[in-house]
Amino acid sequence: MLITLIAIVSAAFVTVFLTFGPFARSESWRATVTPLASIIGSGFLICGPILAREFGRAAIIAEALLLAIAYAAGWVIRFNIVHVENYLADAGVHDRIAWLARITQGVLALAYAISVAYYLKLLAEFLLKPVAIDPAWHAAASNGIVTGLILLIIALSLGSGLRRVEHLAHGTVSLKIGIIAGLLVALAAWWLTNAAADPLPPAKLSWNSIGLLLGLVITVQGFETSRYLGHAYSQEMRIRTMKHAQWIASAIYLLFLALLTPFLSRAAEAEGVAGILDIMSLVAPALGIFVLIGALSSQLSAAVADSIGSGGLMSEVTRRKLGVQAAFALAGALAIAVVWLTDPFEVVAISSRAFALFYALQCMLAFAVARSTGAGSLMHRIGFLSVGLVCIVAVLVGAPAEG
Repeated sequence: MLITLIAIVSAAFVTVFLTFGPFARSESWRATVTPLASIIGSGFLICGPILAREFGRAAIIAEALLLAIAYAAGWVIRFNIVHVENYLADAGVHDRIAWLARITQGVLALAYAISVAYYLKLLAEFLLKPVAIDPAWHAAASNGIVTGLILLIIALSLGSGLRRVEHLAHGTVSLKIGIIAGLLVALAAWWLTNAAADPLPPAKLSWNSIGLLLGLVITVQGFETSRYLGHAYSQEMRIRTMKHAQWIASAIYLLFLALLTPFLSRAAEAEGVAGILDIMSLVAPALGIFVLIGALSSQLSAAVADSIGSGGLMSEVTRRKLGVQAAFALAGALAIAVVWLTDPFEVVAISSRAFALFYALQCMLAFAVARSTGAGSLMHRIGFLSVGLVCIVAVLVGAPAEG
């Protein structure tokens, strides 16, 4: 009961502070919130059990490596915010780098559409976790929920309803971070009040583990949204706030996994992508509700944002030949197909591969512009090729966590 009370008070304090604090309405914080909200979905919740099962006590090292890969991809995109944007501002329609940029946008549109399936599939899994349902009907129920939500998003896109939902989703960011803070404080309180802990599972590593780790890229994705906020913020602002978003998200991911250490053995045995609900209920029964609220709000807001991003990019790539509403419908149809053709673990890997391909193309853009304009040093170009190679490997070998 005490741990639950501490979690509630901490969550309320952080939520109020982020909503009404002196910096809450500053331009810098607004520019940070957009990528931060995209990075911190339910990814940090599903990573714990998956990494514990695959890497044992080395789970936090694996998480750190995954975050380092994401930060390296962010470094490439931060270079592109300045140099690629400046190049494209003066490039002709048929410029080869301009063509590569449009292909990159097309890939991102597809990645966003697939990620909608990922976000909503996770939402359905968390929603169904507390419900007693025949396992034979679980997949159909989950897919039915997701399909209904996607159809609702498409219907809202036909009017102004989607924008209202988008504004509501952005408004939940402070609540989401507050809930995360409550979970972290609750886990820390458990450490202080319990001396005993489960024996840590042994560290494990294999070639298959590398594929699984790269198949979790989607869980640390989202920072690239800063690249497409040029209409609202300066280049310097977007570069700085993307760094801040990745630093904050990385700290939350690593701290959460570190505080989860006493439960790694049970986390490794947790079933399904929503297994973290079982783990948090061991800390305090009411924390399962915390996790559920945080997961549902995170997934819904991320799905709405990526639906908007996918539809907008598809329309832009086709030079408005495909209307925005038709683009939304196309993105929704792709998401529904992914939902019914994959299980929750497969959709994580497929989404990761899609974004890894986008990051690889961003590396190609950075390298091409650096060669064409002389921007950056030789080490920059070597770095672009190295990060791009890692991303291509992720495209080729990123694997589902189960199956």
